[in-house]
Amino acid sequence: MSRRSQRERVSLPWESRGGRWRNVLSNTRWQALLGVLLLVVLVVGFTRYARRRVQFRDTRVAVAQVKQAIDQFRADVGRCPGSETELLHPPLSQKHYLDSMPKDGWGRPLTIRCPGYFKDEADVISAGPSGSLVKDDNIQ
Repeated sequence: MSRRSQRERVSLPWESRGGRWRNVLSNTRWQALLGVLLLVVLVVGFTRYARRRVQFRDTRVAVAQVKQAIDQFRADVGRCPGSETELLHPPLSQKHYLDSMPKDGWGRPLTIRCPGYFKDEADVISAGPSGSLVKDDNIQ
């Protein structure tokens, strides 16, 4: 026998780190599976983020439409609308300020307070993602 085959192999500390997981992760099948899983997580996360931004944008547009309709109603009639139906079917007027009452991005109705907290403006509030006016995620 040669001298070389009789020698034992010396294991250095950095060679044995990772153990079983290092061997599993070095396999190309696992790398491909982890890559696909990461891609799926990123796509799902991005679509949720984009959907949430669209919901917030749609809510802000609906609030602006209702505020504009209330301002036009106050300019024409001289008072705040008593209810949402006055914006849809105003009294003694042929104008329709809104065709239908817009909903927020989550499909819930908007809350209208007229006069609002400040006497000059009306408050149009969406309950936000939580659906509760008590929580602090309301959109005005």
